[in-house]
Amino acid sequence: MAVGREGVEIVKPRSDKREYRRIVLQNSLEVLLISDPDTDKCAASMDVGVGSFCDPEGLDGLAHFLEHMLFYASEKYPVEDSYSKFITEHGGRTNAFTAPKHTNYYFDVNVDSFGEALDRFAQFFIKPLMSPDATMREIKAVHSENQKNLLLDTWRMNQLQKHISEESHPYHKFSTGNWDTLEIQPRAKGLDIRNELIQFYKENYSANLMHLVIYSKENLDEIHCLVEDRFQEIQNTDKSSRHFPGQPCSSEHLQILVKTVPIKQGHKLRVVWPVTPEIQHYKEGPCRYLGHLIGHKGEGSLFYVLKTLGWASSLCTDERESCWEFAFFMVEIGLTDAGHEHVQDIIGLLFKYIILLQQSGVCKWIFDELSALCATEFHYQDKSPPIHYVVRVASNMEIYPPEDWIVGSSLPCEFNPGTIQMVLDKLSPDNVRIFWESKSFEGSTDMVEPWYGTAYSMNRISASTIQEWMSSSPDENLHLPGPNVFIPTDLSLKISEEKINLPVLLRKSSYSTLWFKPDTVFSTPKAYIKIDFSCPRASNSSEAVVLTDLFTRLLMDYLNEFAYYARVAGLYYGVHHTNTGFQVTMVGYNHKLRILLEKVIEKIATFEVRPERFAVIKEVVTKDYQNMKFRQPYQQAMYHCSLILQDNTQPWTEHLEVLPSIKGEDLTNFLPLMLSRTFLEFYIAGNIDHGEAESIVQHIENTLFCGPQPICQPLYPSQHVTNRVVKLGTGLSHYYCTEGLNPSDENSALVHYIQVHRDDIVMNVKLQLFALIAKQPAFHQLRSVEQLGYITMLMQRNDYGIRGLQFIIQSTVKGPGDIDLRVEEFLKVFESELSQMTNEDFKSNVNALINMKLEKHKNLREECAFYWKEISDGTLKFDRRETEVEALRQLTQQELLDFFNEYVKVGAARKKTLSVRVYGSLHASEYMTDKNQPVQPSSIQIEDIFSFRISQPLYGSFKGAYGQVKS
Repeated sequence: MAVGREGVEIVKPRSDKREYRRIVLQNSLEVLLISDPDTDKCAASMDVGVGSFCDPEGLDGLAHFLEHMLFYASEKYPVEDSYSKFITEHGGRTNAFTAPKHTNYYFDVNVDSFGEALDRFAQFFIKPLMSPDATMREIKAVHSENQKNLLLDTWRMNQLQKHISEESHPYHKFSTGNWDTLEIQPRAKGLDIRNELIQFYKENYSANLMHLVIYSKENLDEIHCLVEDRFQEIQNTDKSSRHFPGQPCSSEHLQILVKTVPIKQGHKLRVVWPVTPEIQHYKEGPCRYLGHLIGHKGEGSLFYVLKTLGWASSLCTDERESCWEFAFFMVEIGLTDAGHEHVQDIIGLLFKYIILLQQSGVCKWIFDELSALCATEFHYQDKSPPIHYVVRVASNMEIYPPEDWIVGSSLPCEFNPGTIQMVLDKLSPDNVRIFWESKSFEGSTDMVEPWYGTAYSMNRISASTIQEWMSSSPDENLHLPGPNVFIPTDLSLKISEEKINLPVLLRKSSYSTLWFKPDTVFSTPKAYIKIDFSCPRASNSSEAVVLTDLFTRLLMDYLNEFAYYARVAGLYYGVHHTNTGFQVTMVGYNHKLRILLEKVIEKIATFEVRPERFAVIKEVVTKDYQNMKFRQPYQQAMYHCSLILQDNTQPWTEHLEVLPSIKGEDLTNFLPLMLSRTFLEFYIAGNIDHGEAESIVQHIENTLFCGPQPICQPLYPSQHVTNRVVKLGTGLSHYYCTEGLNPSDENSALVHYIQVHRDDIVMNVKLQLFALIAKQPAFHQLRSVEQLGYITMLMQRNDYGIRGLQFIIQSTVKGPGDIDLRVEEFLKVFESELSQMTNEDFKSNVNALINMKLEKHKNLREECAFYWKEISDGTLKFDRRETEVEALRQLTQQELLDFFNEYVKVGAARKKTLSVRVYGSLHASEYMTDKNQPVQPSSIQIEDIFSFRISQPLYGSFKGAYGQVKS
């Protein structure tokens, strides 16, 4: 427990050493102060109890638009975007989101800049400026954000569910906003949108409706003073908290079957019931209990039966749209083609399982087991970055009493079968909404949802019809899960005799290498194991890549019945294919991790193709490849950029082409061949000693490489996999033009990549410092001022140790060729800004980057991801952060200017660029025009990616030596 000044005992994890205090300012602003002496980032989150449900009639998206506008400027800090610039230049990030009933603003920043950052943040809620010019520009940004979402099925289906509800209920509204709702319609009514915006702010943004979380390194008294000084000027108009009585769905919106057409290939079934919100009974956890059972994937579960029948590829359950007044309980099932033909049977089986729950009664042992799992998860939770923590807690503050602000609903501890039964009773045929999506409904719908243009049809469906489906569905052995054998009982910590602060090469043979690092930081009973299977034959053709993909997905599929219990008990496992083979990852409580790992290795060693599962997984993989064309244009551009730069990679179109002819026997024949030459790279870390780590590796080597007929043999020296990257021509501009793959998508995109160098500590820090300094000015100019598009970013790129910069922009406003010119124009203007930078600003940016690099890892996963990147790239600079900090301390301003002039400046002699241009439907006419323009002397147009790639020199690989370890 943490005791606040006002005597409130705040429930916190047993391992949590932070101090907490609840305070209420004189203006009624409720605040939670968090003191963490170990933190190297400070953070804040303001949760305002006003969201999209509060949008005035006829001004859809106004709350979301206001969220955008508060970032621009304030009376105290009138320079546009100066808040975001300050945060970025001091090692932080900032964002916000608008939910139905609240809007959350948040940021983090380096410790030494927190006071000023907090003052700038507070001005959002004191005296923001919303200039007429900025208002008009930001409407375009909101519109661009909406354009980005128009062809995304998640947004489309969510709005369709909202559309089929009571028009008088705020749930029915369109929450994002667009040019029509924020400019055209208001203007037609004689409304000034800026005045409406200011009025909405004044009427709703009252201190008594706000909840603030402050996370700092200082002690609680110092944080208290900081908050009072910064936030007491927020006006309190004593607004009443908004409530939205009534249910969004009346009888006409229940007992319906909606057939709808998605953008992507595949079939989905969403079965939804209005239920009593869990937050009204959060300590009893009714939805958590029911979701645990209906969403279970072990033997006897609904998913197990549907999978065995070949009808489902996925199943999940969730409580959605939850607020105090209403919520929905949803079961979402990914259907196979066969399942699409048996939807009535599937719905029948779902209701049969619900009947099973009714007949079995609410089981105390299941609740107790679930409660124990939740308690273990809560008390041994990983420490999260402060920015994520403050958002979660601030969002909790309006919903839960102060003692439960941290725990929220994550600790169901009061067994109340009546409450669970009450929610279970809601999962009935006469209370159901069924949404069935499939491309096969194209042409057979008769209605269109107005905001996203989703085609659908709707039919009534009676309880008696569902009863008929239950009667005619297969008679399968549905039953409740058994006790979970993976629940950890030994949560003790292993004491490391030697302080190993960086990974060490513990073991090396012709079969494998073992990198090892015990936990000396986090004091948690968890371990991390990563095994990279490097198999040269896994990637030497498109057929091999597809077969490896099929193998890893089948392996995960086979593990499900056994290993799902492990996942429920906090043991994550994953198998996925890579460019060079596949990887096995495990992380979680170490007590029973080895049992699961040995089962996975056994499944690999004894793998057999089951024809019925092969057919299902092949279907899933085929649809995944088919849906690649529906990715956002900027994602397509990034994909083409990787395809151009990374050697020995094949396009997804080739994978899709070879898929139809691949049969189960092909995988049966391929797998022994793929595994016949294998090298294993291990990284084992956490609450585990070196003897156990070596024992794990020895066991796996014995299983795979030893015995009379070994499955694997070591690689020949020539077979060790390398990571090679194209070395672009110095002083040359390369560009590749392609049409967007989805003709319905109006958005175009550009990736403007500047290749700089092969991993080198001094060059790295110059690149990183430039990226830090230029990031916010690029966003401000290209996004805020020029409004090229909602997705506008400048970021670093790292391909296996080959480093550079990339501008990523998606737009309907301009075509990719014109965007490319705007990027170059920005660099020309920024050149003078960089040269005029004061020495004080230079040092400030250097210090900010140093602080970012010295930021400690928050948890085991984060630490392991950092070290694994070094291992997988082959760079092995485990002390990278320390050496880069030292290089930064030596860096001069002139050296940074020289770096810019040599590698980044427009026309620089050593500059190497690659522009990948994806043309959306709005700019289709520009595609041929740009392609047919005369090529300039210093430009190279890439007509064919693979012809270009094989004609170019490659950087040397950091990886590929015998044993893949540098001596």
